[in-house]
Amino acid sequence: MKGFPMQTSVLRVLRTTAASWWRHGELRRTGQTALAQQLERQTVQRDLGYLRQAATMPDAHVICGEGGTFLHLGWTTVSTLTPIERFPLAALAVARGTPFIDIRPVTDVIAFAKLPRVTRGGSVDPDHSGPGRSVSLTSYIDMVEELGASITNDPRLCRST
Repeated sequence: MKGFPMQTSVLRVLRTTAASWWRHGELRRTGQTALAQQLERQTVQRDLGYLRQAATMPDAHVICGEGGTFLHLGWTTVSTLTPIERFPLAALAVARGTPFIDIRPVTDVIAFAKLPRVTRGGSVDPDHSGPGRSVSLTSYIDMVEELGASITNDPRLCRST
């Protein structure tokens, strides 16, 4: 895993999460242990790929609100309807330094809904108005923080002055 040191604890969490999926448990229950193990390995490899992306993409971030938790990786989004505390992949990404935007404290849902999206792949929309507009992650954090969101692993702190 060149350029991405992986601790045993991270692999343990990913393996435990993969093994706990109902589908994999059902395969084991019906005697299809080899297939369950194969699918679990594939799941762990996929999740390791997501963690690598989160560590290397400048606009990668995790956002958690009443609608669930989302790990945004450019054009890919991994999500669940649960809070971050019950989404091990997102929690691992945050623990490894991915910016985390907690919008659960935001009460003005109309203002939040009108915010632009975070750019995908580093290209910022030069026209910052209208539907589909996009802004950098740091600009988005500036906007959502004004609405009451809390930020962990704030990338704005890394800016040089």
